[in-house]
Amino acid sequence: MVSEFAIRRTVEFAETDMAGIAHFSNFFRWMEACETAFARSVGVSLATFKPGEVVGWPRVNATCDFRAPLRFGDTFEVRLYVKELRTRAVCYVFQFRKISDGTVEPKILAQGEIVAVCVTGDGKGGMVAHPIAESFRAQVGVAPAAAWAAK
Repeated sequence: MVSEFAIRRTVEFAETDMAGIAHFSNFFRWMEACETAFARSVGVSLATFKPGEVVGWPRVNATCDFRAPLRFGDTFEVRLYVKELRTRAVCYVFQFRKISDGTVEPKILAQGEIVAVCVTGDGKGGMVAHPIAESFRAQVGVAPAAAWAAK
């Protein structure tokens, strides 16, 4: 079962402020990019539009604690850990670490969490929570707390 997943990125100029430091809002985009890649790796789409139904994963909570900056040109890893798998929701922890000379540094630069709820259309244009598919549950496990607990 998959309980963690990682992507690598490089901070682009457009993602920085005037001091060349990555703007805080990008951390949420990078968490979502990692989540999307993770979902794709287990065969799940974060938004499926079928006639008469909508299946998606809207966020009900998103946080990020910043400890040290990323700067223009830095290469970094975003690592996702499945913290909790509920009946209708999943909680992910994300950790950001800089990469130097191809090696992921141990220092956590930022740590965030996202709680996403599986929903379907209610037939009236709204959404209603829906149990997470067994196909997802069969592939995804919960990471041990020791893996993601902030160090």
